[in-house]
Amino acid sequence: MSEVVNVFLPMRAGSERVPQKNTRRFADVDGGLCEIKLRQLLSCRRINTIFVSTNDPEVIAISKKFCSDKITVIHRPDELASSLTSTDDLINYVPSIMPDTHILWTHVTSPFIGADIYDDTIKTYLKNINSYDSLMTVTKLQKFIWNNTGPINYDLNAEKWPRTQTIKPLWEVNSGAFIAPKKTYQEQKDRIGAKPYLFELSEDVSLDIDWLPDFTMAEAIYRMRHFGIDNEA
Repeated sequence: MSEVVNVFLPMRAGSERVPQKNTRRFADVDGGLCEIKLRQLLSCRRINTIFVSTNDPEVIAISKKFCSDKITVIHRPDELASSLTSTDDLINYVPSIMPDTHILWTHVTSPFIGADIYDDTIKTYLKNINSYDSLMTVTKLQKFIWNNTGPINYDLNAEKWPRTQTIKPLWEVNSGAFIAPKKTYQEQKDRIGAKPYLFELSEDVSLDIDWLPDFTMAEAIYRMRHFGIDNEA
C-alpha cells in the first residue's frame, strides 16, 4: 500500500443536540464548523483527498463552494444517516466508498485540531507503521477517577490522596482523529487496529462539540484565538 492518506469526514443532517450543528454560523464564520474543517484539511500537506460523507444539502453546497478537486462529496444512504445509526454500521460502510489507502477519520466538531496537528498525526502514524497498526488521538486523564465502588486509577490502601502527578494516567478517546489502512476496516470491522498508537492532544485542542454549551464555549475560544475578541470586553 502506498503512503497516500485520504480523509473520511462524516456530516449527516438532523443533529438533535445542537440543531444544524455542522453548518450553522460559528464564531462569525459562515458555513460554520463544516467550513472551518474543510479549510483546515485542505491546508494539510499530507492529505490526498477529503471524502465528505453526507445527506445534508447545506454541507454539499459548502463543500462545492471550495471548487477543489481535493474534495469529493459522497451522498450517504438514508439508512446510515439517522440518529439511530451506530458507529459500527458506519465503519462497515466506509470501505465501500474509500480507496485502498490509509484512512484518516475525523470530525468537524473538533475545530481546534488544525492542519499542523493533522500533518503531525499522519507523520507519526507513517513513522511508526511497523510497530503500531493504527493511530488515534487521546487526552490524558490524570485525576481522581472513581466508579460506584471506589477509585479505579489509584490505590486507597497505598495512599488516600496521592499527588495527581503520580497517578497512573488513563487515556480518553477524544475522537479527534483515527488513522488506519482500509484493510483494518475490512478485516477487523473497526477504525483502529489491535495496537493503536496513542497520540496525545491537550484538552484545549481536543475539545469536542457535542452539546449546545460546548458549541457556545468553543465559539468564545475560537473568536479569542482567531480574531482577538474577548466576549467579556
